[in-house]
Amino acid sequence: MTLILILAVAIAVILLAERSVEHLWLAIAGLCFGAALLLFVVDDVRRAILLSSVLAAAVLGASIVKYNHSGLKLIVTDLPLAFAGTVPFFVVQYPLAVMAVVTGSIVLAGAVIATVIWVQGTPIPLGWQTIIFGAALIGLIAAYRASGGAAFLQRSVAQRRCFLSTFIASLLDPRSWRQFGGLTLSDIATDTLPLMPAVPARILDYPDIIVIQHESIFDPRVYGLPVEPVVEGFLSPKHGSYGSLNVDIFGGGSWQSEFSLLTGLSSASFGSNAYYLFKRGVGRFHHSLPGWLAAQGYRTTLASSCRRNFLNYDAFYRAIGIGERVFSDDFPVPFDVGRFEATHSDAQFLEAAIGAHVRRIAEDPAPRFLYALTNFNHGPHTRRLVAPGRHESERAFAAASLPDACYAEYYARLAETAATWDRLKTELAARFPDRPMLIVHYGDHQPVMTRRIEAKRKLPIDPRRQFRTFYAIEALNGAADRLVAGRGRALDIAFLGTVALQQAGLPLDEVFATRASLLDQCGEAYFASSSERKRRFHRTLVERGVIDVAPATQS
Repeated sequence: MTLILILAVAIAVILLAERSVEHLWLAIAGLCFGAALLLFVVDDVRRAILLSSVLAAAVLGASIVKYNHSGLKLIVTDLPLAFAGTVPFFVVQYPLAVMAVVTGSIVLAGAVIATVIWVQGTPIPLGWQTIIFGAALIGLIAAYRASGGAAFLQRSVAQRRCFLSTFIASLLDPRSWRQFGGLTLSDIATDTLPLMPAVPARILDYPDIIVIQHESIFDPRVYGLPVEPVVEGFLSPKHGSYGSLNVDIFGGGSWQSEFSLLTGLSSASFGSNAYYLFKRGVGRFHHSLPGWLAAQGYRTTLASSCRRNFLNYDAFYRAIGIGERVFSDDFPVPFDVGRFEATHSDAQFLEAAIGAHVRRIAEDPAPRFLYALTNFNHGPHTRRLVAPGRHESERAFAAASLPDACYAEYYARLAETAATWDRLKTELAARFPDRPMLIVHYGDHQPVMTRRIEAKRKLPIDPRRQFRTFYAIEALNGAADRLVAGRGRALDIAFLGTVALQQAGLPLDEVFATRASLLDQCGEAYFASSSERKRRFHRTLVERGVIDVAPATQS
């Protein structure tokens, strides 16, 4: 009777974890292998099965928490992130989720203790334990191969099912383990791809290029919610090019979007190292958007809403060709970094960033590249950051569209950003009527708050929806005639820098030209694309030393 109850618990855990029959055998094989491994410790089948079920439940719980806050399920390469600053950040940003994790951990620890103390079974001799382990291992490998192996892992990581089988697949994927030892691309072929010929410039007067990454901003229309004219003009400028943008992240990790935009690569290609790229990637990427622009005579500047000591930003941006790096603690008065950090208001930051850009134009007439990183709309959206009395009508409009205080706060912040940008754009055009400018702005990822929207609107499941933000490209002064206006194609963020160069009429070298040739095959989803040309392109970049994946040398 006890064994029947234990098996019932194991079946219940698997069904809760999988929510699908597609890869059920892999989940079952994984749980059985865990039991066979634990059999060497507890020496009886009942406790081994029950402890394996508890372990599977722990994986399920952790995976659900990660999925709810990142849009991706738990895989083995996530484990080092607990030691990379993720836990303190998570505690500050999501205290309720942390309380749930702590409570669940206590319950599971109690289940382990109770199992060890009170559950008894017939001891299994060591010889039989070894035979059972061998059979379980063979079954696990067979189930992994039948599931599709690494291909299944790549497809399933963003799906709201197969939580246990996905984690097990990551344990068995050799590329997952290589990620711990160095910088490795997961989507790379054996053969190289000949690079396309360089494309000459279409213009003589190079425009200034301003790229603005808008923290946690997405288009509410992705969730069927209306927007007002000012917000619509920001997301879909009437005389600009705009569209849906696919990114690699959800809820956080903005630097991964920054990396993809600037290098033309997907951060997801580097597995667990995606989180560490700003540290481990310094000096490893020898082709970038700012580096190419600097070679064309541009002065390149970063304006960040973070302080200089944030996440190795200064070293990484210097290494990829940003000549000047200005952080929130560098802006001169009247900018007050202490007052700014109370809200991270875009009205304050964008004014300071564009003001610094304007001053540098006066000092040096060379074309300029400005990359501005905002932080205003980062969660949680339970805090009211928009000043009292401002954008109240927009807040009411959002609340009428969706009765949710978090969404109303998000929309009010979005309205402030849109109004600020509309004003600054007008000032730039008036101040420099003879200086062409191309402005690219985009959302780096969706905030966790969109989970609430999805649930309240009872939308059909779409694993890719949570990774859609927006991009908009606008032109000022003489650059307006060069821009192809209107709704553009859906883009992956890895292509946005290349498209910006095309819209600006600037030259493309062999790397940019080859990347542009991949647009038709994988323009909407770069990492998720199975394109063999993309994989061969990556091999070419490695072989030519454009991407340095060699093991780090010890000094």
